[in-house]
Amino acid sequence: MQKISNKDRMKIPRQQMPEQEPLARVANFLEVNLGFDAELAKTEAMRCLQCPKPKCIEGCPVQIKIPEFILLISQGDFLGAAKKIKEDNMLPAICGRVCPQEEQCEVLCVTGKKNPPVSIGRLERFVADYEREVAGLSVPEPKPRTGRKVAVVGSGPAGLSCAGDLIQMGHAVTVFEALHELGGVLVYGIPEFRLPKTIVKGEIENLSKLGVEFVTNAVIGMTDTIDELLENEYDAVFIATGAGLPYFMNIPGENLIGVYSSNEFLTRVNLMKAYRFPEFDQPIIDVKGKNVIVVGGGNTAMDAVRTSKRLGAKNAYIMYRRSETEMPARIEEVHHAKEEGIEFRILTAPVEFIGDENGWLNGAKCIKMELGEPDSSGRRRPVPMAGSEYILDIDVAIIAVGNGSNPLISQTTPDINVNKRGNIIADENTCATSKKGVYAGGDIVSGGATVILAMGAGRKAAKAIDEYLKSLDVPVNQPAGSNA
Repeated sequence: MQKISNKDRMKIPRQQMPEQEPLARVANFLEVNLGFDAELAKTEAMRCLQCPKPKCIEGCPVQIKIPEFILLISQGDFLGAAKKIKEDNMLPAICGRVCPQEEQCEVLCVTGKKNPPVSIGRLERFVADYEREVAGLSVPEPKPRTGRKVAVVGSGPAGLSCAGDLIQMGHAVTVFEALHELGGVLVYGIPEFRLPKTIVKGEIENLSKLGVEFVTNAVIGMTDTIDELLENEYDAVFIATGAGLPYFMNIPGENLIGVYSSNEFLTRVNLMKAYRFPEFDQPIIDVKGKNVIVVGGGNTAMDAVRTSKRLGAKNAYIMYRRSETEMPARIEEVHHAKEEGIEFRILTAPVEFIGDENGWLNGAKCIKMELGEPDSSGRRRPVPMAGSEYILDIDVAIIAVGNGSNPLISQTTPDINVNKRGNIIADENTCATSKKGVYAGGDIVSGGATVILAMGAGRKAAKAIDEYLKSLDVPVNQPAGSNA
């Protein structure tokens, strides 16, 4: 391959990913971003300077060998690039789509000091899709079976990541999922147009091929407790139940018909397949031709408001109490929402929901805000402006102001310590909890965060669990034919 100097690499512009046109995509649930083709991927990969001490890896919670997989792309070895990524990340097609690379690996890219950074996430997505479409998903060779068994509670990103590492270490793994569909927030929380269900299903099937057992409709804390799992057959447990308990605003009128949490709204759309209406009956209040506000400024808020627009909302509003600068949603998601006709009501908050005589929502009393001094989050505190109240006509309100942890496990396992928010307290480096043999990670520990941070916690936990299992003194009956 012809060599190219770093000076010439810096001259290559960042390649743009093809995407559906806004007017077309707002009428369907097909994926917005269409992905790189081979030539775009190779050209973008050529922008990587192959730094001798790459900072980008430091920004990746799962420590993907970024320059190495990008070099393989530039050489045209796409399957080799996929294999390299999977040394550290078993879910690259998912991470390449929904991880905030611009805040993690790409923000540390040396190319980005003078030019736009290398599109690391889009390249990760490209090789994952290429492998799936051309060669089928590869399955790494696991180590000999150890005879040890681990229960993973929750099939979201933390649970899947932990299960993938543990099975490759030779341990038997069973993943328990409370719902009837596997994937956790990847399936019920993220819309089809951002993360197709077939992508998640394929990654889970790959884990099944490795030997991971999946059990659905298993609500740990009810069907079995953590203690019962440990007493019956499991040597360790990893809790990855996420943060699925919705927060509300505690303002008058939140009990009106037409006020939803973003969790309920997105779960009904995703798991009950409202995105395939009329093939499937729409199992939510009809938003077609109606006015919808989504309160919040994160990725979940963007998902909810863009979903409502696709379901036929006449007007779809984002209402956020701070400025757009403080908005935690990904820049790409905000950009796409604006392209799709979402109206942003910034520095505004509802203070009351108004209903008719039958209890149906028909308006929101809103107040304008101005920014004051920074609060504990480091963002400037929104301060109400006296006399700025007004009424907005709405039919549906979706609250997306955060989530908490379901208390079921902590209530049934009182010797697992939790903090004042109800999140499980776990060691930052090992994910170990106060209960021997029990580990926890992801949103159940950190509160609502990103997919890749949850996966990073799953990998940390897997490493610690492996060390814990090796330390056990109780002999284990090895399976027939094992050479462990």
